Amino acid sequence: MLEWLAGGAEAFIGVFNEGGKVFIAFVTGILPTLIVLLTAVYAIIELVGEQRVHKVARYAAGNVFTRYTILPLLAVFFLTNPMAYTFGVFLEEKHKPAFYDSAVSFVHPITGLFPHANPGELFVWLGVAAGITKLVENGTAPFSLAKLALFYFVVGLVVILLKGIVTEWITKIIARREGVTL
Repeated sequence: MLEWLAGGAEAFIGVFNEGGKVFIAFVTGILPTLIVLLTAVYAIIELVGEQRVHKVARYAAGNVFTRYTILPLLAVFFLTNPMAYTFGVFLEEKHKPAFYDSAVSFVHPITGLFPHANPGELFVWLGVAAGITKLVENGTAPFSLAKLALFYFVVGLVVILLKGIVTEWITKIIARREGVTL
């Protein structure tokens, strides 16, 4: 019985030891990268000018394709999650639900290439990346981690475009049914 308890205690503390190792890996790996990326993005905004960034956002809101691809991409890249949703101020009321749907759906696909965009949920990408890295080390991965990140990004853009179009359509139907003018 004593050995069983000792084994349980060792396993329990082992979980925290492994967690500590992962934390140290983050501190020496991804955290400095995130800090530098955030600093770079804020520096770009300062250099370009916030008004110019807003002007580009207003332009991107002009048609359905840019409204649900370029605008969410710019919002998530420059403002990161959750501030990205504030780019909705550049849209007419009837487009805001679809923009939100597109932007919220893009915070994960962008993380593989630009981890600063959604650092709070970076663990999702890091979990996938750890699995692919093991496969690459074993020589059994059919693609590289970089290729996965690019595919994730491109598929994310296609998905947010489709979601934006469908959500805009649903919003029109519901507004018409409820007698609301947007």
